[in-house]
Formats: sequence, C-alpha cells, structure tokens
Amino acid sequence: MDWLSDNQWAGWLGAAIALGVVEVFSLDLIFAMLAFGALVGMTSSALGAAFIVSFLLAIGASAATLLLLRPPLIKRLHGGGPELTMSHGRLVGSQGLAVTRISGHEVGQVRLAGELWSASPYDETLAIEPGETVEVLEIRGATAYVHPVPRLDP
Repeated sequence: MDWLSDNQWAGWLGAAIALGVVEVFSLDLIFAMLAFGALVGMTSSALGAAFIVSFLLAIGASAATLLLLRPPLIKRLHGGGPELTMSHGRLVGSQGLAVTRISGHEVGQVRLAGELWSASPYDETLAIEPGETVEVLEIRGATAYVHPVPRLDP
C-alpha cells in the first residue's frame, strides 16, 4: 500500500488506460473525456499534489471536456458530410429529348445526359412525340417518368 501512495500517478495512468480501452469499444467519447481527466490527475500527482487535489482536478477536467468539448465533436462526427445523390437521382429535374413516342400504353425512350433511358409519361393520359423536350419528374427502377416542357410558339 505504501508503493501506491508513493506512486499515485501509476494508479491514474492505469485508470486512463482502462478508460481508453473502454472507449475503443463504446466509441461515444464519454470514456475518452474521463481518460483525459485521469491523465490530468496523473500529471498533478506526478508533480507532487495530494490525492484530493489530483482527484478534484481530474473531476474538473473530465466535466469540462464532457460539457465543452464533447458536444461539438459529436455534432461534427455525426453531422455527416455533403448530401450525396446517387447516379439516377441527379437526373430528377433535368431535361431531355424524347427519342420515340411515349404514351401511357407504350414505353418510349428519352435521351438524358447523353444516355438512352426507358420513359413513360408521368401523366398517363399524355402522349409525347419524338423530338419534344421533356423534364424528368421521377425515376422508378430504370424508367424515367417525364412530362413535356411547354413551348412558347412565336
């Protein structure tokens, strides 16, 4: 017991390592903040502070990091990155050209972003003739559901 009282820093170091190992499995940054507090306690103990002072410093450092550092870190980690739109999702809202006749009874083809797509009219009562400009309103599977873009005739 005399060794532990003479080498309190070793106890704090052991606690910091144990908390760090628990953090590796939990990944919620709580135990990392507690491990930081244990390192502060170890440092103060190694500098000769009494146990109660080291304990209070460890508690203070843990509380400060939990309250001040953890929330922005969690927000940054869980905030995600930029919104990613997968390949065909980018085509929604774009315009293309009808290549074949498209109606509610027959699936046609449109050229979108340089590729040929199967297409059906979004409104099944419409018929879209080849050469008309269309706008993609939805994509289901490999079929683009399109609507003709109104033209202003001079």
